Parts: sequence; C-alpha cells; structure tokens
Amino acid sequence: MTILDTPSRPSPGATVDERGAGFRVWAPHADAVGVVGDFNDWVGGTHPLESTDDGQWVGRVDGATAGQEYRFEITNGDDTFLRIDPYAREVTNSVGNAVLVAPASGTRDGDFSPPSLNELVVYEMHVGTFNRLDEDGVGTFDSVGARLDYLAWLGINAIEIMPVAEFAGDISWGYNPAHIFAIESAYGGPEAFKRLVAGAHERGIAVIMDVVYNHFGPSDLAIWQFDGWSENDKGGIYFYNDHRSETPWGDTRPDYGRPEVRDYIRDNARMWVEDYAVDGLRYDMTLYMRSTQGVEDDIEDGWTLAQWVNDGIRAEHPDKILIAEDLRSNAAVTTPKQDGGACFNTQWDEGFVHPVRAALAEMDDANRDVQAVAAAITNRYNHDVFERVVYTESHDEVANGKQRLPSEIDADNPTGWYAERRSGLGALLVFTSPGVPMIFQGQEFLRDRWFDDNRAIDWDVAGEQDNVMRLYRDLIRLRRNVDGHSSGLTGQEVQVIHANDEAKVIAFRRWREDDPAGETLVIVNLAAREWGDYRIGAPGDGAWTCRFDNGSAHYLDPAGTLARPVIEAEQPGQDGLERSLVMTLAPYAGLVYTRG
Repeated sequence: MTILDTPSRPSPGATVDERGAGFRVWAPHADAVGVVGDFNDWVGGTHPLESTDDGQWVGRVDGATAGQEYRFEITNGDDTFLRIDPYAREVTNSVGNAVLVAPASGTRDGDFSPPSLNELVVYEMHVGTFNRLDEDGVGTFDSVGARLDYLAWLGINAIEIMPVAEFAGDISWGYNPAHIFAIESAYGGPEAFKRLVAGAHERGIAVIMDVVYNHFGPSDLAIWQFDGWSENDKGGIYFYNDHRSETPWGDTRPDYGRPEVRDYIRDNARMWVEDYAVDGLRYDMTLYMRSTQGVEDDIEDGWTLAQWVNDGIRAEHPDKILIAEDLRSNAAVTTPKQDGGACFNTQWDEGFVHPVRAALAEMDDANRDVQAVAAAITNRYNHDVFERVVYTESHDEVANGKQRLPSEIDADNPTGWYAERRSGLGALLVFTSPGVPMIFQGQEFLRDRWFDDNRAIDWDVAGEQDNVMRLYRDLIRLRRNVDGHSSGLTGQEVQVIHANDEAKVIAFRRWREDDPAGETLVIVNLAAREWGDYRIGAPGDGAWTCRFDNGSAHYLDPAGTLARPVIEAEQPGQDGLERSLVMTLAPYAGLVYTRG
C-alpha cells in the first residue's frame, strides 16, 4: 500500500484510475484501518491505510480494478471488524460488499434542462411497483424506462422517483436508506439508473430524486458505530449521540453539526445532480432535519446544512429543482439563504392537499367546505405562486391509514360515477390552481385502495380507464399551454371571483400580466345537482371558449365528441366584474374557459 503521490488527498471512498484504486475513509477513533477485497484475496493486514491528522485514513491499491468487491478493515482496541465503505457507489446488497466503480463517463447531460417551475408537471413513482414485469420480482429502472413513452403521451415532463439509495431487502418504499451513495441493486444498480435518466431526457422528461437526510436506516447500517466509538450506546461518529438522535423512523438522525457528516450529505446531494444528471432533489420530511419532535426548531445545524447544500447547488446549477417536504406552511423553507431561508425552490403544500381532499371525500354535499377550497386555491408562501407543489395524492396521502382518493370517496365503487366525477374535480383543481402540479402513479386511471410496495400496478386494468387518462392528458395540455390558449395557468396571478357555499360553486381566474389573451376561467360545481341559468362573473370583453368539460361525452367510454357547453347569455354586473356569463352547470361539473 502506498499513499497517493498527488498534492491533493483522494476523494472520499474509493477512486478507480488506470493504476488501481485510491481509498479514503473517515474513522477518527480507529487504531488501524486497512482495505480487503478481491484484489488481495480478502487477507487482512495486506493493504493498510495511513492516518492523517484529521481522522482520515488514505492509501491506494495498485492493480485493483472496477468490479472488484472490497470492505474496510477497522481496528479499535482489541476489536477488528469489516465495514462497507460509507461512500460506496455500488454494493452487492445492503449487507454485502462494496464494489469498485469505474469513473463516471457520459453520465452528465449538458443538452437537457428541466422545465421551469411554472411549466412543470410532476409524476411521483415507486420503481418497485410502477411497472413490474416479473410477478415474483420487483420493478426495475429498465422496466420504468419501458413506460416512458406512455408518460410522454400523458404529457408528464418530470418524474419524481421515490428513494433508490440501497435499502434493506428488495422491497421497500425506500425511506430506509442503508447506503446513501449506492443505488438499489434490486432495481438494477447505477448503470441501469443512468439508462433511465438518459431515456427520460430523450423524451423531454426531467428526473427528480427523492433523498432522505432526516434519518438513515435504521437497519443494515454499515455506518452505525462505524469506527467502534459511540456514546450512550448510540450510533457513533455519523449520528447524534444524545436525545437529538431520536426520530419517528429510528434512533438514527445524522449529526448535522459535524463537518464530516455535513460533507457526507452535501457530497451525496451533489452526486445525484452532477454524476447522475438528475434534474432536482426532493428532500424527505425536512421538518425532522430542523427539529427533534416536529414541534419547534431546535436543530439549527439541520437548517444551516440545508441552506449550505441548496445554496451551493443553486449557484452552480441554477436550473436544478430543489423541493422540500416540510408540511408546516413555513415560508422560510422557500426563502433565499441571504434572507435566512432554507433555499428550496418549492415545497409540498399541506395548505392545498388537506382541505381539497377533505372536500372531495366528504359524502354529504351540504358539508363540503367551499371557503376552505377557495383558500387552498389561493394559498401561497412568498411572492412566487410556484413555491408550492399541489396534489391530492402522494405516497403518504394514499397510505399510512389513508386510501387513494377514489376509494376515500366511494370505497365500495372506486371506479363509479361519484368517485370518478369528484376525483376528476380534484385533478382539475391540481392542474389549474397556482403551484407545481403533481400526481401519484396510477392516479390517472383511478388506482384504488392504498399504496403498497408489494402491490404492483396492473396495466391491463389501467387500460380499462382510457377515458380518465384522456381527462388527465387534456388537463395537462391546458396546464402546460401546449395549444397556446391557456398561458394564464403558467402565470402568477389568481383571483377567486365566486365562492357560493350554498350552491357549492367556485370560480377563479388565472392570468399572466404579459399575456392577457391567455387568461383562463375555471368553474367547479362541488354539488351533485345541476344548476340551470347559473351566473358567474367574467372579466373584460371578448369571447370565452370552453376548453374542458369533465361531463363531456369525450370522457365517456367509448369516447364521444367533445361537446362544448354553450354560454346562454352574457349580462353585465356579477362578482364585482365587468359582466357575467350565464350557463347550465352539470352535477360535479369542472369547466375551463379561455379567451378566444
């Protein structure tokens, strides 16, 4: 073993070059560290590393090659044990060995930029269940890639992938990362992930990676008491060793105050955006990075870590998208670092999903809260209305004791009229309200029951809901202004012009100051009854054209012609606007009008 003969120390973990492999590992309490693997027939003591004055151990093995397996051999006192490299880019499995990986080549994708926030439409997915080809196995990155053409047809321009860092076992939601730098072997590993990213980019689809920094594990953690040291029988150098270690998911909160742990998390975030060319990161439950119990901010180091990581990414990669799941309506989460904020671009909005789901799932029309829905439509954090992600389904909202929205509406008949119509109104609100719209896999064909990481999507059943898919596709086209009529949905302006709690009717307008011709008017009847000669205010003059009607025969199966509702009359003076439109509103009607 020789120390690298270069002026700079090697990168953390293992670095393969034409001569062999360099190694660097942080183990400040170790008395000796070496590396064993295929290159030395796993004989301990063959390749010792040398210590530096900052707790690092470095060295190299000439002749080591990519594909060979290895572990670090650590001695602390009388104990000697093997540990998987915390920076391993590939492992054989969560309790297996690290694998030497060749330097990345051709991974970065400089020709692709993700859509801007005001044009983004996100599809959250779980690799293991999205497109399982083998009933006895799990879905893979390649099987997801086989459905990218479908997502492009639907109009999706971003996929948000539930965590794929190596986790315990082969079946999981992914929120139990055992090795945050390694990509789940059951899904196909790093090369298959690169193929998925490239395939998505070829179709104009951005890739957003879900990352988990509020806790690690809690099982199969090679970094647990990594170098043999700990306090209070807790996790050692990578974790808090006092009360701050406790999280709802295990006693494994990282120590955000240690420089080496901060580097570890920063390096991981940068790995995804730089080495794998993903277009954004979604941080899982940031609330538990900044607080121990989710009640008050008592972990300042967690907040400053997010600031540091996010500000660096935004400075060097300004087109990347940083999303927080905080769910406490905290505007500082999406405030710039210089103003004391955590520097995320946008965050999941509890101010939308909870009142909208409650209104849609309510059985009795009389109890449907129109004012709560109106407030959800206009909720915002700061000046930019796209600093929030709006949705009615996510992996959390359709599990943990909750069900898919159609099943919440009508558990006995989740594909029936009530479920289809009211969940369709939810889709309408998601795609027309200010914010970044997101749907969860299968939502677009009335996936029922609840999310289960062992229950794969049945695409044969999905095909029975082509009419619902058309509805989602048409709404996405409007949201993205594909046909040039609805630029208002990409703008900052919103006004609820009508909120009738007795009739259960809401109307709101969306527009852009720089494109008044693209103004959009959205009308939602949250009642199961028809309203004749219903009057709603309309701004300005000129014609209004119906672009979407969820009651049209176009969305029946088989599809008929899209019949546009006819505005029966125009009269002055309604809702404080220049004129009014008088029309018939069908039960649970969702309508979108644009100028011209």
